[in-house]
Amino acid sequence: MTGPRTLQPLPIPTGPAVHSILPALAAALAGAGPALLPVPADDPRARNLLLDTLDPGKPIDDRVALVVATSGTTGTPKGALLTAAGLRAGAAATHARLGGSGHWLLALPAHHIAGLQVLLRSLAAGTTPTVLDVAAGFDPAAFATAVSQMPGPRRYTSLVPTQLIKALNHPAARAALAGLDAVLVGGAATPRPLLERALAAEVAVVRTYGMSETCGGCVYDGVPLDGVQVRIDDGRVVLGGATVALGYRGRPGHPAFAEPGWYRTDDLGRIDDGILQVLGRLDEAVSTGGLTVLPHVVEAVLMLHPAVRECAVFGLPDDRLGERVVAAVVPQDVTAVVPHDVTAVVPHGPADLPAVRAHVAAALGPTAAPREVFLLDELPLRGPGKVDRAALRARFYQSAARSSNN
Repeated sequence: MTGPRTLQPLPIPTGPAVHSILPALAAALAGAGPALLPVPADDPRARNLLLDTLDPGKPIDDRVALVVATSGTTGTPKGALLTAAGLRAGAAATHARLGGSGHWLLALPAHHIAGLQVLLRSLAAGTTPTVLDVAAGFDPAAFATAVSQMPGPRRYTSLVPTQLIKALNHPAARAALAGLDAVLVGGAATPRPLLERALAAEVAVVRTYGMSETCGGCVYDGVPLDGVQVRIDDGRVVLGGATVALGYRGRPGHPAFAEPGWYRTDDLGRIDDGILQVLGRLDEAVSTGGLTVLPHVVEAVLMLHPAVRECAVFGLPDDRLGERVVAAVVPQDVTAVVPHDVTAVVPHGPADLPAVRAHVAAALGPTAAPREVFLLDELPLRGPGKVDRAALRARFYQSAARSSNN
């Protein structure tokens, strides 16, 4: 007689060594073997945090195949309990939407759900994934070489927006993108100017929406995959279907999973003509002067400014308004940023404060217009491609405090 099923850590290497974990993932996808907790093999701090938080070795529901950590905003990860049936359903629905199974290129860390799904879809398709080593960052030239080595007939990859920007700026990588049958882009919102630029380069971009709690992307270009349901409750996006996790490891009764088979996200959204539009996260809204500003909406307008390559909008404490709307901007000409002097308010130039305020105010009104603009050479990220707004708030709150004390 065997004992209770337990959760076992699965160290995930980087680069081609990731092929060594495919047999374990194949067993999990088939519903065999132990439940697995993917952890980064080369990041002791992150690995130990997951091991300490998610209790490997303790019993677990027989239906669970993988426990995948959320990227989280609080610093304490939660472990989504994903079933083998849900993972298989997600892979099948993805291939059905894309036009058939094919070969995949892994260009994301494989311990996050987006990278894991590249491996799981490959296994479901009976193909071997091509692997790009991104341990030292995304190299567009290496990406182009990796794409050239992919067998056909159908070829796919999954990227985050920052990777897509770098690839489009590199001629060989841009041509490689155009040769793929689909380029899934998720992890963060894809700004419209970036989408239009990719489409102009004849890249078959598919915008994905989903999270660890839904086996990754489950809504493509605003349309749910087969078997996925979407509804809006009081402005909040709620997702249902076979890909939804059973809950969180060690957190029974969590309100996000209060309704069996459904996951209540922290995202605001609406459905127009059957197309889901995600407006931003509830916990990122800025309350300024008694009004609410959604950063995602402001960012969409800012990205239309010709001097802005990337941006992030967030709130800082304000004695008069409660919070003031501010923006961190990566300009199109990154060389304009002075190294180690990235906390100064931009005083002039094509992305100066008056120009940015006027640009946003014309579209959204003065309340949404940033009252400060910070110039950066890159935005801080957490997880696979998500802007770390908490890090931005901490950095610029401290800067503002120092300035007020001088």
